Amino acid sequence: TQAALDVMRDGGNAVDAAVATGFALGSIEPWNSGLGGIGFMLVYLAREKRVAVVDFGPISPQSLDVRDYPLTGGFTTDLFTWPSVLDDRNVHGPKSIALPGVVDGLGLALERFGSMPLRDVLAPAIALADQGMPIDWFLTLKVATMAADLVHYPSTRSIYLPNALPPVSTSATTHLKLTGLAATLRRLASAGRRDFYEGEIAASIANDLRILGGNLTQADLAAYRARIVAPLEATYRDARVFLAPGLTGGASMAETLGELANEKFGRGGPDAHAFVTYAKVLRAAYARRLQGMGEIKDARDPGCTTHFNVVDRDGNMVAVTQTLLSIFGSKLVLPSTGILMNNGIMWFDPAPGKPNSLGPEKRPLTNMCPVIVRRENKPSFAMGASGGRKIFPAVFQITSMLIDHDMSLEAAFHQPRIDASGGETVGVDPRLPAATIDRLKANFPIAFTEHTVYPGNFACPSAVLEDPLTGERSGIGDVMSPWSGAVGEPH
Repeated sequence: TQAALDVMRDGGNAVDAAVATGFALGSIEPWNSGLGGIGFMLVYLAREKRVAVVDFGPISPQSLDVRDYPLTGGFTTDLFTWPSVLDDRNVHGPKSIALPGVVDGLGLALERFGSMPLRDVLAPAIALADQGMPIDWFLTLKVATMAADLVHYPSTRSIYLPNALPPVSTSATTHLKLTGLAATLRRLASAGRRDFYEGEIAASIANDLRILGGNLTQADLAAYRARIVAPLEATYRDARVFLAPGLTGGASMAETLGELANEKFGRGGPDAHAFVTYAKVLRAAYARRLQGMGEIKDARDPGCTTHFNVVDRDGNMVAVTQTLLSIFGSKLVLPSTGILMNNGIMWFDPAPGKPNSLGPEKRPLTNMCPVIVRRENKPSFAMGASGGRKIFPAVFQITSMLIDHDMSLEAAFHQPRIDASGGETVGVDPRLPAATIDRLKANFPIAFTEHTVYPGNFACPSAVLEDPLTGERSGIGDVMSPWSGAVGEPH
């Protein structure tokens, strides 16, 4: 967030700031996103009064052979409960990697909608990579929870498990260096984004994966192109809601808003009727969404992904969701470049014959759901979340709180929520009023779900908002995340 603000103070716009943040995250929050990740960006262009989508989503490698992923019986439980694959090849390691789109997507956004050169917006990421990650309790926690998988890969183990243990801050070691990352970022700054796909960086990535037994090749990288597409648009009350199209959470969000439009709600915050209605439409949406996927909710879903938003002095807004999918993605840091790669192959159902089944050169169904909303022909808010299957329900509920219940951004983000992202039960925050809990219990099987730092039982949303009356712009991060933040430039 500070990187974004510094870029805007240097004259950059919201897209410049978002791209700086997107790259900086790989140096400071590498378990959620980075150069080896993928994502979607929504951009509201104030001068043109339109929204564009930058799609840098995952695609499976051309040479992927489904015979390399034999089913073994049983189920695996990482983010999704899929049929088990031999050695969990679709979950972690060199064969779990989908084509990484972050570099091309952020670079394309900068080229089309930004105002600064790539080398300038990469500067904060390079400085952070040179400094290393501050070792705090949250970093120790994140590494400790994934240590059993990180230990499998020597290049990963050497960074995140020094002395075979999670890093702990001492008087002598206060920062963790992500070996190789700063040099790779410097190469990008000098050679440009396509070097990642067609140049020296691409050759290093492909060579490492060839040696390690991966599917992704230099030809795959050369063929990858982020793309700019039209948004999916839904009308809700007095608002126009813009969403990422295609295989995201956008279509489900549009469907549920359409169903919610038939309901009448009071002002001041959602009551028992509102939460019962939320649960009904979310459960129906997930029944449709998961019908052909075979995806089953796993109560141990770890939180992952990063979402961030920017609004600038001219009213341009950006909402970006980017991810490695699982925490630490494939768990594999490429030795030559220091890039932690995604495990996007896990988005596919490894069982054959289904719409989302694993295959070559294919886009999987993802959960990302960035949103930009306009009201009264003016930009209103940009929002999204991290948290896997829990993303869309959180974005949906907060959108209703802001539009239907006229809540402030702060009140909406502190409002306890429910989670109805599939499965038999509705997850209920026990801080909800007793009357609301009773009504939910009368309509659905419920399970009390604490909103805690770890595990992440609810999604982690963030947003920026422009007040239509005063023009004042505000922002907020997830109220439970110790690493979320919002910064602003004073008038």
